[in-house]
Formats: sequence, structure tokens, C-alpha cells
Amino acid sequence: MAAFELYSKNAHVWLPDAAEVWKSAELLKDYTPGDLTLSLQLEDGTVVEHSVDPETKNLPPLRNPKILVGENDLTTLSYLHEPAVLHNLKVRFIDSKLIYTYCGIVLVAINPYESLPIYEADIINAYSGQNMGDMDPHIFAVAEEAYKQMARDQRNQSIIVSGESGAGKTVSAKYAMRYFATVSSSSEETNVEKRVLASNPIMEAFGNAKTTRNDNSSRFGKYIEIGFNKDLCIVGANMRTYLLEKSRVVFQAHGERNYHIFYQLCASSHLSEFKAFKLGCADDYCCTNQGQSPVIDGVDDAKEMRNTRRAFSLLGIGESDQVEIYQILSAILHLSNVDIKDQSSDTCSILPDNAHLMVFCELMGVPCEEMAHWLCHRKLQTISETFVKSVPKENAVHGRDALAKHIYFRLFGWIVNSINNALAFTVRHSFIGVLDIYGFETFDVNSFEQFCINYANEKLQQQFNLHVFKLEQEEYMKEEIPWTLIDFCDNKPCINLIEAKLGILDLLDEECRMPKGSDDTWAQKLYNTHLKQNAYFDKPRLSNEAFIIHHFADKVEYQCVGFLEKNKDTVNEEQINVLKKSKFDFLPKLFEDEEKIKAPTSKISSNTGRHGKSQKEHKKTVGLQFRQSLYLLMDTLNATSPHYVRCIKPNDHKAPFTLDPMRAVQQLRACGVLETIRISAAGFPSRWTYQEFFGRYRVLMKQKDVLPDRKQTCRNLLEKLIKDQQKYQFGKNKIFFRAGQVAYLEKLRSDRLRSACVAIQKTIRCWLARKKYLRMRESAITIQKHVRAQQARSYVKFLRQTKAAIVIQRNVRMWSKKRHFLLQRSAAVSIQRVWRGCLARKHYFKLLYEQKAVVIQRMVRGWLARQRFRRAMEAIVLLQSCVRRIRAKKELKKLKVEARTVEHFKNLNIGMENKIMQLQHKINEHHKENRELTERLSVLEKTRTNEREKQCREIENLRSSEQEARAKAGTVPSLLEQLSFLQEELENTRREKEHQEEQTKIHKEQTQQRIHELIMKNRLLNGNLEELNEEFSIQAQQLAEIKTNLENTKQLEKDLTEERSRYQSLLSEHLQLEERHKDLKEEMNVTIISTQSSHQRTDSIYSSNSSEFSQILSSTEDEDSAIQAEDEVETKVDLPILLKLQKRVKELEGENRSLWKKLDKKEEAQQEKAKEVEMQTTFGRTELDVEKLKRQELESENKKLKQNLNELRKSLTSENSDLAPPAAGSLPYKILLEQLNSSNEELELRKEEVLLLRSHMVRQEALKHRDSVLGESVKLDLSEIHSLQDSDRSTNIHTLNEDGELWLAYEGLKETNRLLETQLQEQECLHSEKHRKLTEDMNKLRAEKEHQQKLLAMSLLLPEDARIDASLKHEITRLTTENLERMEQQQKQDKTIRKLKKQLRLYMKKVEDLEANASQTVSSSGTSMPVRPVHIARKEKEFQGMLEFKEDDTGHLLKNLVVDLKPRGVAVSFTPGLPAFIIFMCLRYADNVNDDRRLSTLLNSTIGSIKGVIKRKGNDFEVVSFWLANTCRLMHCLKQYSGDEAFMVHNTAKQNEQCLTNFELTEYHQLFGDLAIQIYRQIIKSMENILLPLIVPCMLEHEAEQGVLGSKPTGLRKRSPSFPDEALTVEVLLQRLSFFHTTMSQHGMDSDIIKQVVKQQFYIISAVTLNNLLLRKDMCSWGKGLQIRYNVWQLDEWLGERELSDCGAKETLEPLIQAAQLLQIKKNTEADAKAICSMCSSLTTAQIVKILTLYTPVIEFEERVSNTFITTIKNLLKDRAESSNLMMDAKKIFSVTFQFTPSSVALETIQIPASLNLGFLIRV
Repeated sequence: MAAFELYSKNAHVWLPDAAEVWKSAELLKDYTPGDLTLSLQLEDGTVVEHSVDPETKNLPPLRNPKILVGENDLTTLSYLHEPAVLHNLKVRFIDSKLIYTYCGIVLVAINPYESLPIYEADIINAYSGQNMGDMDPHIFAVAEEAYKQMARDQRNQSIIVSGESGAGKTVSAKYAMRYFATVSSSSEETNVEKRVLASNPIMEAFGNAKTTRNDNSSRFGKYIEIGFNKDLCIVGANMRTYLLEKSRVVFQAHGERNYHIFYQLCASSHLSEFKAFKLGCADDYCCTNQGQSPVIDGVDDAKEMRNTRRAFSLLGIGESDQVEIYQILSAILHLSNVDIKDQSSDTCSILPDNAHLMVFCELMGVPCEEMAHWLCHRKLQTISETFVKSVPKENAVHGRDALAKHIYFRLFGWIVNSINNALAFTVRHSFIGVLDIYGFETFDVNSFEQFCINYANEKLQQQFNLHVFKLEQEEYMKEEIPWTLIDFCDNKPCINLIEAKLGILDLLDEECRMPKGSDDTWAQKLYNTHLKQNAYFDKPRLSNEAFIIHHFADKVEYQCVGFLEKNKDTVNEEQINVLKKSKFDFLPKLFEDEEKIKAPTSKISSNTGRHGKSQKEHKKTVGLQFRQSLYLLMDTLNATSPHYVRCIKPNDHKAPFTLDPMRAVQQLRACGVLETIRISAAGFPSRWTYQEFFGRYRVLMKQKDVLPDRKQTCRNLLEKLIKDQQKYQFGKNKIFFRAGQVAYLEKLRSDRLRSACVAIQKTIRCWLARKKYLRMRESAITIQKHVRAQQARSYVKFLRQTKAAIVIQRNVRMWSKKRHFLLQRSAAVSIQRVWRGCLARKHYFKLLYEQKAVVIQRMVRGWLARQRFRRAMEAIVLLQSCVRRIRAKKELKKLKVEARTVEHFKNLNIGMENKIMQLQHKINEHHKENRELTERLSVLEKTRTNEREKQCREIENLRSSEQEARAKAGTVPSLLEQLSFLQEELENTRREKEHQEEQTKIHKEQTQQRIHELIMKNRLLNGNLEELNEEFSIQAQQLAEIKTNLENTKQLEKDLTEERSRYQSLLSEHLQLEERHKDLKEEMNVTIISTQSSHQRTDSIYSSNSSEFSQILSSTEDEDSAIQAEDEVETKVDLPILLKLQKRVKELEGENRSLWKKLDKKEEAQQEKAKEVEMQTTFGRTELDVEKLKRQELESENKKLKQNLNELRKSLTSENSDLAPPAAGSLPYKILLEQLNSSNEELELRKEEVLLLRSHMVRQEALKHRDSVLGESVKLDLSEIHSLQDSDRSTNIHTLNEDGELWLAYEGLKETNRLLETQLQEQECLHSEKHRKLTEDMNKLRAEKEHQQKLLAMSLLLPEDARIDASLKHEITRLTTENLERMEQQQKQDKTIRKLKKQLRLYMKKVEDLEANASQTVSSSGTSMPVRPVHIARKEKEFQGMLEFKEDDTGHLLKNLVVDLKPRGVAVSFTPGLPAFIIFMCLRYADNVNDDRRLSTLLNSTIGSIKGVIKRKGNDFEVVSFWLANTCRLMHCLKQYSGDEAFMVHNTAKQNEQCLTNFELTEYHQLFGDLAIQIYRQIIKSMENILLPLIVPCMLEHEAEQGVLGSKPTGLRKRSPSFPDEALTVEVLLQRLSFFHTTMSQHGMDSDIIKQVVKQQFYIISAVTLNNLLLRKDMCSWGKGLQIRYNVWQLDEWLGERELSDCGAKETLEPLIQAAQLLQIKKNTEADAKAICSMCSSLTTAQIVKILTLYTPVIEFEERVSNTFITTIKNLLKDRAESSNLMMDAKKIFSVTFQFTPSSVALETIQIPASLNLGFLIRV
């Protein structure tokens, strides 16, 4: 298509801008040819009109599609021009925080001015071995490419790092060197690599300084050749330097510093070794205070000084030489302060007491007067005579500065030579050169230094252009593309202007040789020679002392002032002679042979037109030296394969991640990046492989267009899409496109995808709309159905309501009529009732009136009757009183007559007075009573009168009331009716009140009861609440304790895992060192043997000679000496590991010494016991006859017991008997145990009797020999024997005890007493034990009783349901406790049974030994009697699970069983773990025969043999897996049959009988564990070697569906697939994992170990995949996240199929899963950021930010992640405590644990296959 067709509406172009260089704009309408303006809209919305030149018709450059922005390689851009390059770098640098970008063969590095975590060791490991296009751009990728090409092509390489000051050249070169030092060493940096890296701080201290552009600017160029041997390990290095900036020693501009070493020296002047230098601070010296910036922010000069001194020491430069170097530097500082006084216009002088001069001369060891003289004078020499002439002050100051510069230059050269000597190599196979040289420089004032620097850059640019052109030509020829000559900017004329005959340098050297040459005359010569004759030379308009050169980067104006002086570099020879005569030994070394410190010279090329005139007469100028060294450098670079790194300084303010477009464009033009782009754009810059093109643009094809031949398919598509065939070319493997064609194809692809998306959206929207319509229709039908149903229900309801209304109306009407009738009826009844009441009342009143009349009559008649009665009574009383009066009178008279008599008088006088008084008293009383009665009577009368009057009034009132009643008789019925009604209401009210009171009372009672119940419940709930609170508090405490314990447990587990990992890593390193030492020792042995006898065969660990192998296995002394030799070699190999191992050895030695001490103590105790036994045996040689008889009887009884035991043993062990051995726990078994216990008791009694008899015999023998020599040694205490006679009969004890009966009896009594005391003590112990047990039981029962009571009391308070639950819980707890107690009792019983069984076996063995000894004794003592042959029936042999072998067969056994065994056949055909079982059966035999040497030899030889096999075949997964399984099985067998109760739980009775009896092999458990760890690590390494090439292609690179999510172009650095011939999918990886799992399962490996291996496999897959994802920008896309999740799902399915989901492998994949989810999740809002932070818990902050930064849309519908969103993520994750590492440790190996797994295989059933050739083994 035509170019103008791309300028359509909405297309984006670049417009020139003064500030931003280029601005983006969008076309508002299509461009048509002939238009003079373009309507554009800027990004800020401004509309502009861009004019188009009608003649040239140069349109503004088009902008690349967004999909191509931010690419790793600039050559992948469709439009290759300056704005595209600048924008791509800006997007990568600012938005993605990526500082490296490829530009074809060039790596562009932008200084971030910030420390980035992209240079750690894990990054180096990630780039190691990778192809350059496989990973994101990095300095490590360039270094790896150079390293790989050196190894592959056997050609030297060079890395050219260039850029202006502050661009980061030195840092880039440093990282490249560190990469070589890391990848070339096997494990850690060796001494050579460390020394190579140590040269950097020294050269930075002496050659770097602070400038206005850079705090650590290199003021010299250097080329370092790093030498490698055939094994690609660093053997040394060599350094060449170029054009040191000597003027900086005496002059610095404002804001700059001198070389760092001066400030480091001043900062360390307080040190004792520097006191003699008499230094002060940096501000005190003229050469360090001119810039007025002595301090660099963030740099500690004293600390840097320590680093410099440390680097000197590492390079072998001793302390004395270092002090001498610092002494010379101090002298330079003092020299700069020497003050020269001006005496006249032509003379000057120095004061004799000048302190600085004196210190300078003292430090340099020269006479002060002589040095002061030659500083102010110079010698002029002619042909005939010599003159000494004084010089003016200005010349003297120049001479002083020249001397300082010269001394520093010589010192710098000596240091470089010393470093080269320290890094020198004897044999160098190849090298990689790192060139760190200054870039193109242009300042306001440019002098000789800038001229030389730009001259060097011209040469390098010429070499670069030729190399790029050469690569382009080779690429076209390789692909067989017809090509034409590409016009590129050749700077050869500019170089000829500088270096050719009569060039600038030639004229400068010629002017320097002139006696009166000057800068002005040289400038005139330049004008006369080149002005208007050379297009690259020009003259400024307003200056005659400057000239202009048009360099490839820019034109530069140079000031001629100082050119001649700097080119001459003259120094007063007399001053040098004074220094050469110095007493300071180090100083003359700098001036001995100046030629040695110069770079090697070569002949000037023929282009100069000269061959160097008379080098004897004239010293070489600086320009000539620089030109020669530059020729040598170019020859070196041309002889190597170059790799280019262009460093860019983003801004002049050192602001991090800030890009100044103007400064960036200047540097891009200067460093040749844009020239590379221009050369690429001139041809076919875009290059795609056919497969990549097909995968990317498959969407533009129809299914019928896809052919099996990919090339033809691509041809057909391009011919259809691009009509102009000049826009592309077809190569052998690639398609070449002109600039802009890929953008056009991307537009077509985008349009096709957009149309496809529209079609998909249309279909989906149609489907959604139809689905919505159907759903709405269905909903409408449903609504209608429900509405109609509702209407029907409403109608039915209406009918029902109508019918109900009618019924209600009917009933209401009936009720109203009835109510009306009832009202009428009640009214009538009421009327009748009232009327009848009225009649009744009238009748009643009538009756009442009549009744009252009767009452009145009755009362009147009664009163009249009472009146009559009263009168009659009064008359009767009167009559009676009269009669009584008469009788009284008569009696009175009679009494009077009698009283007149004397006697009567006397009788009467007795008490007459008293009576009289009494009578008088009575009379008075009667009078009183009478008065009272009278008064009462009067009162009664009055009362009666009053009553009468009252009654009269009442009667009157009654009469009046009767009249009124009669008047009101008409109103009484109504009142009565009202009264009755009121009474009824009152009665109703009363009844209601009573009812209400009853209800209130009932309610009150119920309420009170309810309140009482609620109070009770509240109390119960409060109690429960308190209990719950207590339980909660207890549970909270328990939870806190559990959490604390859990945290402590986790911490302990973590510490244990870390400790186990450290131990295993140390063990692995130790074993590697052992293997390395063995290899070295074997090589040494081979060398020694070859020197001794050339015809003898060399030793090798791969030897198959069985005799040599057996000798090696059996010689333990050689092993000890080898171990010692290993220790000696290891001290030389690796110091940190050796120190750790030495610490561990010291700990083991301490434990060993403590064990030896314990062993010595035990041996001493045994020796003492043995001595006592020997003494007792010597005493018991002569026995009495009685004791002999008793002993014989005991022996006969013991023989019977032995026979019983033998019968018991036979019955227990016989397999072929009719009756099978009783099973454990059966009745016969218990009977046998009881018999065994009784036998043991009887044996104990017999032993006691034997001991008593022996003691008797000892004492009897002692009495017999008491006078002999033997008796003297026996001290008998006879004082204990009490005399049987009186004290006065003191006779000799020996006469009473002639035969010793008394002493014997006494001793017998003593023994009996001791025995009884012992028995009594035992009884007491038993009694106390029983008492203790009973007490414990009683306490336990009491506690249980109290507990039951508490539970019962609590349960009574609970409801019925809770009570049942509590009882059930209590019962469950009780049963659980009982079960646990029963289990403990059962375990104790099992333990006792095992102990008894073990004793039984020991007794059986002892009995067998005694029988064997007895039979030998009988056979030896018996006479040779003829034996009658007896036929013996052969019984079937019973095997005991042992293999008999001879000690000499050990080597043969291990050779056939270990060395020559092929795992594949054994794994398929035989029992898993067969070699381990065979070796253990041999061990059992050695243990059975009690042969410790044979046992240790077999074990040690087995370990050595397995190690040898692993060493030889460590990369064979099947072999390593086989021996890991067998090593673990052998270790488990050693534990299972060790006799330890912890390992015998799962054993059968037969296996327990087969336990080892004589040897304790616990130490070998650890040895075999260490061996298993070594094999485990080896299996991980072999597995890792197999998986690593598969992981990235299978997990990342493979795409199931190509086209829609196809990968983008990769540019010049194409990714090379690991397996180009086959497509690697995740199924291939799963097949490999299945092979690993099947192999381990066939070998019988423990399932726990298999799970750990699988976990390690998945960790490797996760770590490698994630690390590559973090380093590959092209993999960070939405589609790749989908592919990763699909692959992870397949891995998960694989785990589920093999029942390995619980092995922890899923957890290792969590970081990878989260990374894939991060690629697919939305990344726009703050909510998305929070979701990401909560989701990505297994990823570090650095990893999350890195993935978001690298996220790259593959299709234009995706969006990039904004910087604001990334900042939000950082803020949310800033408080997360985590590691700052970016990469996962792919080399990490989890610590392995070997869980004990007993085997159920019976040893006696194992058969040895004949194929193993182990016929010399005999089953026992």
C-alpha cells in the first residue's frame, strides 16, 4: 500500500518540539496527496495545522501502534526513527522502570540514579545458561552471550561499554565482571575471581573523581582482559589504561573533586600509620580544595579507604608497599601547597623554611635545598655548553604542577602494573575484554582531553558501523535475500582529518618539535592546511585560536590554548633526576624504566604516511602515545567478537527515573544508537520467522488458506495482503519487512480482531437479547398465569364473601328481630312485673298496716296486763311484809323477854360491841343502799317519764309519718323497683368485684410464681453464666496457652527445619569435598604410579576389578589415613565449611570423650568385679565333700531345668511339629509364660543356694590355708565369734574350733541372717508398694467420689435434657479414662512379656553354650571308643533369616550386589529393597557369630560402595532412586531389628526374635541417614537437570491456541527454543513427572520420601517458572496468565490422580498461581488494588510490583497498568514484613526427613536369585 494511505483519520504522528524534542498528535482528517497542511490535535487538545513542503512532501513520522510500544528490542518497532526510539525508551524507563533495552546488537542502559534489586546472585543464576533473547534485556544477558560465544566458538570476546560521564559505564563494567566471576566458579568465588573483582575499588580510588555530572566519574579509559582456561574458569586478568586525566591532580572546577584517594587519605589521617605524613583535612591543600566540594553525599571516605586497603591486601600488595604509596600521595598533597614567591619578572624563589616543601622532601627522601633550587630554575643545554636559568613564577608554578602530575601518573602506572602482576596468568585459553571508555564529550570549553576522547569515539564508531553493516550483510546472505549497498554514515574522512598525513595530530607533533612552536602558529597551520579543503574542518567566525570538527555525533569547537603543552607533557628533567637519587627506595622504582609502564607500541599504520622518526632524539608525545595505544586497542577489538553497551545519562540533576528528552536524544545520536536504527531501517528492519508470522497473523487467514507448508501459507497471505512485493522479502527461515509494514499488518490484524469481536459481540448480544426476550416472555406468561389465578381466587373470594354476607345479613336480621322481640317481651314482662309488684306491694302494705295494728294492740294489751300484774305483785308484797312484820314483832317481844335475864345478858354481851359496830356498819350500808336505790328509783321514774313522753312523741311522729306514708304510698313501688335494680347492680358489681379479686389473686399468685421461677432461672442462668465465664476464661487461657504453644511449636519446627536444612547442606558440602578430595587423591596416585612404572595400570574409582575392590573395602587403616588426608586437603579447599565442620568435629569429640570416660569407669568397675570373682574362684578350688554333693545335686537339677527349657524352646520354635506354636494371648501361651515365671523363680532360688555354698567353700578353704601364704592375704575377723565358756576359762579359740565347725556355723548363721534380712527388706518394699498403691487407689476413689457428688449436685440443678447430656459426657469421659488406663496396663504387660522373652532367649543361649562346652569337655576327656553308626532321619531345615558369608567374600558380595547391579532388572523382577535385605541378613549373621570386625567391615564397605555408585552414576535417575530406596530400607532394618522398643511396635513375634543381640548399631543409623541425605540431594540434582530444560517451554512458552493471543515479534534477539525439533507441552512435563513417580514406586521407596521428592519437584517448577516470568516482559500478559493457570490445573490433576494432594506440593505452586491471577485480575481502581493485596499473600511486594510493571498487552484491547495504580499497591504493601528478594531461590532444597517405616517381609522367606551370582552366601 502507498505510504500516504497510512495518514488516515485518527492516525498518530510525531511533531518536532523545542522542549520535548517530539510531540504526539492525532490526524483529524485523512491526508490526500497535494494537501499543503495536516489538521492535527495534540494530546492536550490543542488543534494545530502542520504545513507540508510541496517539493519534498516530507510528512511527519508515524507513531507505532500501542501494542508495539515498550518493546524489549527497538528493532521490533514497525516505524524505526528517532521519535519512536525516544518514546519506547521513555515508556520503558519511566512507566515500566526498566533501564535496559536492546537496539539490535546494542544494549542501551539508562542510569536510574537509584539502587535496583536486579543484580543479586539469584538474577545471575537466572540469566546463566539462557539465550540472549529468552530473557528481558540486562547487562547479565550481554555478559552471558559473550561467555557462551567464547565457549561455543572458541573465539575471544569483548564488551564495549561507552557513554558520557555519569551514564553508568563503570557500574555496567563492574557488573559484567562480577557476572563472569560468578558463573565461571563452580560453587563460590575462588581466590582468582575475588582478586579480579578487588581491582575495581583500587582503580576507582585512583582513577575516579567527582565531577559536575557524576559523583564517581572515571577519568581514564581501561580495557580489562579476563582470561579463562579450557574449563572456562577465570585464571587471571590484564588491564590497559588510556589517557588518565592528569590535570585533575592540580586543578578542579567548581563543584568537582580530585581523585578519591586523596580525600580517603585525608579522612584516615588520624590513623597511627599515617601520623608521619603530617596530613590535615582536605580543605587544607590546594589540590583538593579548589572545587569547594570535599564531601560526597552518602559516601564515607574513611570507610572507602578501608575497602581500598583491603583490596590491596587481597591483590598481594603488602602493607609496606601500601604505606609507601600513601607516602607519595601525601607528598603530592604537600607539594601542591608549596608557595613560590615572585622576586622579579623573570625570577622567583621559595623560602627556605617553607614547611610544606620540607615535609615533601622529607617524605620523598630528597634534599630540600636542591629541590627548591630546581623548582625555581631550569637547565638549558646547547651543543657546546649548559646554562642554568631562573624561571618566572608562572613557569615555576607550572613546573611544580607538572611534577605533581608526573609523579601521580607514574604512581598510577605502577599500581596498574602491580595489579596486572597480581592477576597474571601462565596459560590463557581465551579471554573476554571489557572496555570502559569515555563517551563523546562536548563542553563550553573543549581542550586537548576532549579532542583525544572524541578521536577515540570516532574510531570506535567506525568499528561499530562496520560491524553492524557486516552483521546486516551476513543476515541477508544467510537468508539468501538480494540486497543492495546500504548508504550509512562513514566517518572515515573525519578520522583521516585527525590522524592522516598532515592531519591535526601530525601537525601538532610537528609544532611540538619546533623550538619556538606555539598554539597560535599551530592554529594558523591548521587553517592553512584544512580550512575550505576539508568539509569536516571549520573555523569559528570570531576566534583565531579555535577550530571546529564535524564529528559523527555533533560539531565540536576546540580551543587551541594548551594543546602544545599538554601534548608535550614536559617535566623538568633535573627535578626527575633529584627524585631518582632519593633515599626513599620506592620512588626510584617509578622512574627506573619508563618504557615498562607504557603501553606496548606498534608501528603507525601506513595511513599516517610516517614510520616514526628518530624516537631516540625526541620523546613520544601524548598524542602519539594515545594514537598507538588506540591502534592496539582497535586491533584487539577487531580480533574479537564485540558486544556493545551504550550508557545513557537521563538528566543532569541526578533525579531518579526522570528522563530529559533533549539530553537523551543528544546521547543517542552520539553513541550511535540512531545510526544503528537508520542502517536497520534502510533495509528490512522487521524480521519474522515463518512460525512466528503464522502464529501472529493466523487470524487473517481462512481455514482453507492454511496449508501444511507454513512457508507457502505465509507467502499466499502476504501476496494477498501487500500488493507491493518490494515491501517484503522471503528468506530461508524468516520474512523480511520494510519499515511500516508490520504496523500495517498489525492494523489489519486489529481490524480483523475488531470485526471478529463485533461479530462475536453481535452474536452474543443477539443471544443475550433473545435469551432476555425469552426470559421476559416466560416471565410475562408466568405473571399472567399468576394474575389470572389471583383474579380467579379473588372472584371466588368475592362469591364466598357475598354468600357469607347474605348469611350474615340473615343472621343479623334474625338477631335484630329476635332482639326486638326480646326487648318487647322483656318490656311487657317488666310492665307486668312492675304492675304485679305494685299490686303485691299494695296488698303487702295492707297486710303490713293490719299487722302494725295488731302489734299496737298487742303492746297495749301487754302493758295493761303488766300493770295489772304489777299491782297484784305490790299487793302481795305488802301483804307479805305485813305478815312478816307481825311475826317479827312477836319475835322481838320474845327476845326482849329473854334479854332481860342475867345469863342471857352475859351471853349477849360477849361480842356485843363488835356486833353493834357491825350492825351499825350494816345499818349505815343499808342507809346508803337505800339512798342509792331511792336515787335510782327517782332516776328511773324520770327516765320512765321521759320514755313515756318520748313514746308519746314517737306515736305522734308515727301518726304523722303514717299520714305521710299514706301520702307517699304512690311513690313506693318505683322506689322499690329502683332499689331492687340497684341491689341487683350492687350484687352484680359485688360478684364482678369478687371475680376480679379472685382473678387478681390468681394472677398475682401466678405472677409471683412466675417471678419466683424467673428468679430461680435467673439465678441458674447467672450461675451458668458465671460457670461459662469461668469456662470461657479457662478456655481463653487454654487458647492463649495453645496459641503460645502452637507459636512455640511452629517456631521450633521452623528452627528445626532450618537447622536440618543447614545440617543437610553442610553434609552435602562435606560429601562434595570428600569426593573432590578423593578425585584429587586418585589423580595424584595416577600421577605417582605413572611416574614410577609406565606399564602399570592406573587406579580408578570406575575399576571393576573385584580383588582391588575387596582390598579397598577391607583396608580400614587406609581409610583412616585417607580421611586424614581429606581433612588436610579440605583445609585448603573451603575455609568456611571447614570451620563449620571443625566446630562439629569438636562437639563430637567432646561427646566422644565423655562416652569414653563413662566406658572407662564401667570397665574399671567390671575389672574390680572380675578381680573379686577371681579371688573367690581361687578360694573355692578345694571344696568339702558335702558341698560337692550338694553342688552335684544342684547341677543335676539345673540339667533338668535345661532339658525343660530346651523342650519348651523346641515347642515354641518348631515349625513342622504337629501342634503349632501357641499364639500370643492364648491359654497355652499363658501357661507357658507361667511355667517360664516359675522356672525363673526356681532358678533364682538355685542361684542363691549356689552363692551360699560357694561362700561356705571359700571360708572353709580360707581356714585351711590361714597359716599359708595364701592365708595371709585373707583377713578374718575372729573377734566376732563369741566364746561358749566363761570369762575365767579363756582357752585358745583354735582348740575349741579345731575343725572350723564353730566358725562355719557362725558364718552360716550370718549368711542366713543376711538372706532373711534381704527377704524381709523385699517384703517391706512389697508391703510399702502395696500400701502406696492402696493409698493411691483410696485417694483416687475418694476423688472420684467427690467428683461424682459434684456432678450429681450440678446435674440436679440442670434441666432434664442438660442432665442427660452431662451424664453422657461424664460416662464417655469415664470410659475414655478407663480405656487409657487399660491401654497403659496392656503396654506395661507387653513390655514385661518382651522383657521375659528376651531373658528367655538369653537363658536359652547360655544353656546352649554350656551344653556345647560340656560336650566339648566330654569329647576331649573321653577315650576313643568305637561308635555304632546310627541312622538319623533328616528334618526339614528351619531358616533363621541370616546369610552366612566369609570375611573374604565381602568385596565379592558388594561388587555383585552394589557395584555391578542394574536397577532396572531388579526393580521389575525382584522384591523391592532386595539388596538391603540381603546385606542386613549378612549383618545378622555377623552379629550372631559375634564378629565385630566382619560387621564393621561389611557396614563401612557398603557405605563406600553406595557412595561410589552414586558418584559414578549420579546423573542416572533410576540408579539414584534405586539406591535411595535401598539405603532407607537398610536403615529401617537396622532400626526395626535393633531391639529398641520404639521400633518393635509393629514387629511380629518372629521378627522380634530376629533382633540383633550382640552389637549396638545406633551410630550407623546416623551414618546411613547422612548417606540417605546425600543420595536424596543427588536425586534432586539429577531430577533438576532433567526438568530445567522443560519447565519454561512447557509452562510459559507453549500456547495451546495460537493466533488470537499470539506472541509479538522479538526483534533481532530471537528466542531460541530449547527443543526446536519438537513442540513441548505441559503433557511432556507430566510424562516426565510420571516417569519419576513410577520409578520411585517400583523401587519400593517410602511414600513419605516420594511425597517430599514430589514437593521438591513442584517447588522447582514454580520457582523457575516465576523467575522467568519476572524476567520476561513478553510473558506478562492476560493470555499468558490464562495459560499458566491451565498448566497449573493439569499439575493439580496429576497430583490428585496419584493421591499426592496432601504432600505439600500445592502450596509450593501458590506463588505461581497468584502471579497468574495477578495477570488476569482487573488493575484499575483502589478496590482492585486492595483485592490484589489480599490475594497475593505468597508474593513479595517486589514481585507484585515487578509483574504489574512488566504487564504488557498482547492485543490492543488490553490496557497497561498505570503508575498511579502501582503507587497505590506500594502504599498498601509498605507495612508488609517480608523479604526484599525479587527472585525465588530455585536452588533451594527442602530438608528431608526419613520417617521410620517397618517392613512386613519375613527375612527367612527371602530367596536369593541366581542372577545375582551370590552362590557363596549360605542361608542360615
